Amino acid sequence: MTVKSGEPLAAEKSPSASQGGMSSIQVVEFVLGNEHFAIDLFDVKEVVEYTTITKLPNVAPYVRGIIDLRGEITMIIDLKHRLNITDASTTALETSRIIVLDDKITSSKVGILVDDVTSVSTFEGNQVDHTSASISHEDTAIIGIIKRKVKVKDKEINELIIWIDIKKLLGDLDSAA
Repeated sequence: MTVKSGEPLAAEKSPSASQGGMSSIQVVEFVLGNEHFAIDLFDVKEVVEYTTITKLPNVAPYVRGIIDLRGEITMIIDLKHRLNITDASTTALETSRIIVLDDKITSSKVGILVDDVTSVSTFEGNQVDHTSASISHEDTAIIGIIKRKVKVKDKEINELIIWIDIKKLLGDLDSAA
C-alpha cells in the first residue's frame, strides 16, 4: 500500500496482536538516502507533502525549521541530519515527505523530513532481529532490524529495514529548540 500525501493514518490503526502469543508490529516505512527505515505506526499522525520551511536562528543543526500546518506551527526535524546519514539522495527536496508525529511523542508539534514514505506495513515479531541493534555499545535509538523476503531477478533475498524508536531519538528535542 502506498501512503498518499496528507492521508491521515488513524484509520490504519488497529490493535496489534501483542495481547497474545506472537506479537505483530505495524510500522510506517520510509527512505533516507539509500536505506529503508521504519517507525511505529502509532507514533505517526499523518504524512504530508513537502512545503516551504521557515528557518529558525540558534537551533540545533538538525532542526530544519518550522511550517504552518493547517494553522498550527510545526517544527521540522531533518532526520537524515539527526541520524548522520551522508548518502546523497537522488530525491529532490520538493518531492520529499514530512511525517507528522503524534502529539504524545514530544511536547510540541513535530514533523520529520524524509526522502519518501513507501508504505504502512505489518510484520511478525520473528521478522525482527533485536540483537543487531545492540552492535554499538552506546545508547542507540535502533529497536531492531526488520527482515523482509523480496524477489530480485528470481532470487529471494532479505531486505533490511532499520526500525527506530523516534521517541528516544527525539528525546532531547525540548532542549534543542
